[in-house]
Amino acid sequence: MTRDHAPVSESPGRDRAASFPTPLVLAGAGKMGSALLRGWLADGLDPGAVTVIDPQPSPEVAALCAERGLRLNPTDAEPAGALVLGIKPQILDAAAAAAALAAWIGPDTLVLSILAGKTLADLKRRLPGARALVRVMPNLPASIGRGATGAVGSSEVGPDARAGAEALLASSGLVAWLDDEGLIDAVTAVSGSGPAYVFLLAEALAEAGVAAGLPPDLAAQLARATVAGAGALLDADPREAGQLRRDVTSPGGTTAAALAVLMREEGLPALMTEAVAAARRRAGELSG
Repeated sequence: MTRDHAPVSESPGRDRAASFPTPLVLAGAGKMGSALLRGWLADGLDPGAVTVIDPQPSPEVAALCAERGLRLNPTDAEPAGALVLGIKPQILDAAAAAAALAAWIGPDTLVLSILAGKTLADLKRRLPGARALVRVMPNLPASIGRGATGAVGSSEVGPDARAGAEALLASSGLVAWLDDEGLIDAVTAVSGSGPAYVFLLAEALAEAGVAAGLPPDLAAQLARATVAGAGALLDADPREAGQLRRDVTSPGGTTAAALAVLMREEGLPALMTEAVAAARRRAGELSG
């Protein structure tokens, strides 16, 4: 597995926009699709080069299209530089059968799918005209440009197609390219579902604060700021998480007393391993 980051420059977003494959069609502008779209526009994607296909767009998406001049649900279609699939996985069959997607696909179209559970083979069967296919698993922080996305491409994805996919995905944060599609389920379990684990930590910490005697509002405020601040520090400091943990743990101190509970045999590490295994197993069950 390889990790790729956006290039460092005075205007990395504008640099990425120059590599966006266009014209670009976004099929499905739900939470993740619209989050990606906003990131592309913020990076300098020409609104006139974007088409949004969504039979029931949210008021926010409809307003964005109207304000920025994006085409919304046009009746004409022609092969795009990139088709990004953000539709619900369960409607892929109907969309493919109705040829609603095929009209946008040509021999040089990059098809980038964020459909959970749909493998490259699934996509190829339903969209036989597609050649360069990239399957990705983003996560919720992509909506603020701080996501973690796993990506794997079909054998037809050459250097140019990969660069185009990388540019599109880097708008939302870190991109980790996988050498084996079989790792997607593990990516789903770790980073795809991972934000919910962190939110649960903030909830549990706040509840523990209340149990320790803090007023609920204060406990929630402190827990939220602590989790957010620790995450920001983890992002800013190049040291490993384990080293940061050790650095804030004084022998015999309060943090050491708490960690002795969290790190016991049946504690947080064991629970997290079990949780990730359960999520990975469920991801496999949902594939197809």
